Amino acid sequence: MYLVFDTETTGLPQRWNAPIEDVDNWPRVVQLAWQLHAADGSLMEAKEFLVRPEGFNIPFGAQKVHGISTALAQAQGHPMSEVLDAFEQALAQTRYMIGHNLRFDLQVMGAEFVRLTRNHGKLQLPVLDTCTQATAQVTQIVGGKGSGFKIPKLTELHAHLFSDGFAEAHNASADVEASARCFWELVRRGHWSPEQIGWDGATLQAFQQAHPAPIAGIGLVHRNLQEESARLAAGEPAGASPALVPQTPEVPSSEPTVEASSVGTEASSREDQPGMEDGHGESKPDVAPHFFHIHAHSQFSILQATAKVPAMVQRAVSDGQPAVALTDLGNMMGAFQFVKAVSDYNKSRPESSPELKAIVGYEAYVCRDRTDRSQKDDGYQIPLLAKNKIGYHNLAKLSSAAFIDGFYYVPRIDKDLLAAHLEGVMCTTGGLYGEVPSLILNVGEKQAEEAFLWYKEQFGEDFYAEINRHGLPEEDVINEVLLRFCQTHGVRAIAANNAFYIDQAESEAHDVLLCVKENEKKATPIGRGRGFRYGFPNDQFYLPTRTQMVERFADAPELLDALAEVSEKVENYPLAREVLLPKFDIPSDFIHPEDAEDGGKRGENAYLRHLAYEGAKGRYSDITPEIQDRLDFELATIERTGYPGYFLIVQDFCRAARDMDVSVGPGRGSAAGSAVAYCIGITNVDPIRYNLLFERFLNPDRVSLPDIDIDFDDRGRDKVIQYVIDKYGSGQVAQ
Repeated sequence: MYLVFDTETTGLPQRWNAPIEDVDNWPRVVQLAWQLHAADGSLMEAKEFLVRPEGFNIPFGAQKVHGISTALAQAQGHPMSEVLDAFEQALAQTRYMIGHNLRFDLQVMGAEFVRLTRNHGKLQLPVLDTCTQATAQVTQIVGGKGSGFKIPKLTELHAHLFSDGFAEAHNASADVEASARCFWELVRRGHWSPEQIGWDGATLQAFQQAHPAPIAGIGLVHRNLQEESARLAAGEPAGASPALVPQTPEVPSSEPTVEASSVGTEASSREDQPGMEDGHGESKPDVAPHFFHIHAHSQFSILQATAKVPAMVQRAVSDGQPAVALTDLGNMMGAFQFVKAVSDYNKSRPESSPELKAIVGYEAYVCRDRTDRSQKDDGYQIPLLAKNKIGYHNLAKLSSAAFIDGFYYVPRIDKDLLAAHLEGVMCTTGGLYGEVPSLILNVGEKQAEEAFLWYKEQFGEDFYAEINRHGLPEEDVINEVLLRFCQTHGVRAIAANNAFYIDQAESEAHDVLLCVKENEKKATPIGRGRGFRYGFPNDQFYLPTRTQMVERFADAPELLDALAEVSEKVENYPLAREVLLPKFDIPSDFIHPEDAEDGGKRGENAYLRHLAYEGAKGRYSDITPEIQDRLDFELATIERTGYPGYFLIVQDFCRAARDMDVSVGPGRGSAAGSAVAYCIGITNVDPIRYNLLFERFLNPDRVSLPDIDIDFDDRGRDKVIQYVIDKYGSGQVAQ
């Protein structure tokens, strides 16, 4: 016989290539349905079971997909042992197993066999799968890997074959009916050879003659599991639990019913593998005086946020907030501008106004193994906050390591690296994509609690549960569990509003930015799967005022006050410092003994003067008083800046590039106005001949760090970068 089956589960595996014996990796089955068909295609048996959860809960994210709540499965589910007994009886009659993306179903069922120490070898039967490259050729949906066609979802295959959809997708019994119908229609169309399905040519011909028209639906009546779970949650009866009785019709009946018992879901489908005012106006001084935004992103969260750093600081100031945090995704590029903006305000603020505290943070992508690039793993988004300069340095090290060692689609760290850089760092559970919230939604409370305890063990009293209220049902589920964890394990909870733009009215502009990032049209609806695009679920991801946050947390004002503890832990510290340049080794003839004592640049200035005048001999046939005056003026200005070494370094790698036959541009930007740069080979444009102003490059009345732009040819650029790294050290080079 032919066994068509499907499962719904508690989610997706962490690793798709893990063995089924790694049962912690594989989700639990919460619904199992199957049909047995005779060799002529007639239906012999149809069964469906909800599985009673034992030692696990059905996550909210999974329930949203298939509708099966933990309460419904507890009320109507059967023990897995009973379900497997019935399934093994069906397997004993099976010659071929059929399904859509059956590999996943076989893996999760195999893990259930292993959990109950049963022989999972019974699942090792020939498979006929309707989710393959072969069926992609049938549907011919563009968008596959390379220039190929996309492998169809079950709904897409069904729509192609029958020009209509089917009800209750992600209900295992409905999916089984649709899979069986698609399979037999593909048989009718000659998609499989007779040998592939265990027939001979005559049998296939007889089947096709018996079915001249497309295969009709069997007409099973499927329950709406979403509605049943909702009725049960509302205290209404969800319907009687069906008995475990086999059906054995000789041929498809006109209206057969299917037994019910088990439901499971993938948190996201296995086939598919984020009314307040607009935020303007100040809060009253006595309203939530300790509240500030602890989780906020700026434009430095590349293509993911629209908030400008000065505007974030101004919002905190105008609202009378005592502090403001910056937690950009994956990087700390905005940290210096952020601290400077807060510092500038504090210097110019009225004496009657309190200082604003800058809290530098970083929302890290924490994955399983930052060195593993065998599969895409963006990890979880974990907000980290620096308490002091040591904490800032640790965040900087984590961010740098994420780009250098862990970059794979996004800059990633892992828990081992995080655990090695805890000093001076605070941590929160984060938003929907944080580890603990994500596990609550998509895996289970047990796993979420284990992760919660890991962070508590690592960070101690510097670990906080972040309670967000953007008006999402997912957050209601997360917050209830987080607060329960906090009470059980002695962790403080804090109020937050994970923000990506300043005002509510900016949500449209933010959505356009996300479309740019995803290369999608704004008109494409937000959602999952083909025909949809990524987007935020509502317009609440802005920076509410204290008054607005009091309204959101009217039932829990202590969560607003708890932020005082966070702010008190943070020290003020500057990030500005003298520019550090690699040491350029000058010839011994130019070394000045006093430089070693007072850190002077006498030797570097002397060597730069030597190179400039030696180079001038090659650039000019005669060094006129005009040329000499120009060089002396520029050299004096360079000496005043204190960065002669910068010119020596730049001329060094320009010379090295030419030695390696790498093309060097003639000069770009204001540096082309420097005669010194021209004489030492940095540029190839004579500023004296073309009357270019040196003052646009370096102004003697406003000393600043010189900035020289150099163009190298595309093929040789990496050679020059490697030369600089080899000569000055990787720790002295930024890219």
